[in-house]
Amino acid sequence: MDKILKMTDFERSLIKWYRINKRDLPWRKTSNPYHIWVSEIILQQTQISQGTNYYLNFLRKFPDIQSLANAPIDEVLKVWQGLGYYSRARNFHEAAKTVVDQYDGIIPSSKSELQKLKGIGPYTAAAIASIAFGEKCIVVDGNVIRLLSRCFAMDVPVDTGKGRKIIEKLASNLLDEAKPGDFNEAMMDLGAMVCKPSNPECNSCPLNSGCKAFHLRQQDGFPVKLSKLTRKSRYFNYLIVTDGCSIRLNKRGKGDIWEGLYDFPLIEANSLMSTKEIKNKLAESWIGAEYKVNIIGDAVHVLTHRNIHARFFWLKAKKAADFPEFFNGSKSINVALKEVNSYPVPKLIENKINDLL
Repeated sequence: MDKILKMTDFERSLIKWYRINKRDLPWRKTSNPYHIWVSEIILQQTQISQGTNYYLNFLRKFPDIQSLANAPIDEVLKVWQGLGYYSRARNFHEAAKTVVDQYDGIIPSSKSELQKLKGIGPYTAAAIASIAFGEKCIVVDGNVIRLLSRCFAMDVPVDTGKGRKIIEKLASNLLDEAKPGDFNEAMMDLGAMVCKPSNPECNSCPLNSGCKAFHLRQQDGFPVKLSKLTRKSRYFNYLIVTDGCSIRLNKRGKGDIWEGLYDFPLIEANSLMSTKEIKNKLAESWIGAEYKVNIIGDAVHVLTHRNIHARFFWLKAKKAADFPEFFNGSKSINVALKEVNSYPVPKLIENKINDLL
């Protein structure tokens, strides 16, 4: 540990700052492990500004572990709709059933036991264990990585195994064992509120006297990273098949994005298709059908690793129920227009439904 940043000084300055400046968040006002678990799952890939209302709505719908475990998965996905990364909801639902079936409805209190539950990795397990149960373990998220890499001017890339180990060792050495939950939340708050990715507010940081990056005026140089995210493009040609009273919806299968959600029947291709190409494709399986088809709009939906380029085709059919049940490798169902909003759908489809209905 560098002499200019002693562990005791670090802890003292951090906790003092936290007690004055900590964010007023609903999950900070409870020690209920289920509530804390809900917040951690939601915030895995979601900003606090968006996640807070989802947290409150989720608890209104599923106030305890038993109600979540007993709910149909479609209900869970519907409440989750718009948050993205739907595997979080599916895994949470499975984990809740495991807690009820194998732990008598009592959430495990240790990091090691929590990690046995589906969807709970080292980070989430450490957060729940330290915040809800006071276990002495560190929580390392992007905010903590950025804060520590700047404090110690860490030149090892943080997105490597070696870099991760160094960060975890630093955090472990600094951990306030008396109040590990407060320490972990303080680290995350300081990283989010002061030691921000760009334009960090170093002059108001309680750790600036011992921060190497601050003294070197190299805050923007940390953390050091190797990888840069590249997104691949996918092209979805959606068929909105309706007769004015009902519409076709397709339930997405396993092993792809939006598993378990509903969208429209689609043709995935190497590019967006023309009306003529759609008609030729439909002629292969919807022989003799009466319909009119028009392009009604394009959209680009950005995911972490994918850009989804979507084109929407309006297919006005004489009878939507006559559309092939199995089309292009997927199964679709006929849904009354008045009931379509009860089905869980990805944001891309939700936006289009709202435009049309």
